[in-house]
Amino acid sequence: MDDKRKPDGIVLTEAQKKSRRQRSIAIALALGILVVLFFAVTMVKGPAVLVRPM
Repeated sequence: MDDKRKPDGIVLTEAQKKSRRQRSIAIALALGILVVLFFAVTMVKGPAVLVRPM
């Protein structure tokens, strides 16, 4: 049998791997900022957020 087999699927170049990592970090930062923003707005509004007429 052949010891050197072709890898299955798509093999990314180093530039593509770096680009993917940078994009993942950017998405994570954007999500983190959104979470902090929602938390800050909730804290500013206070418990009045939960008091609503039925």
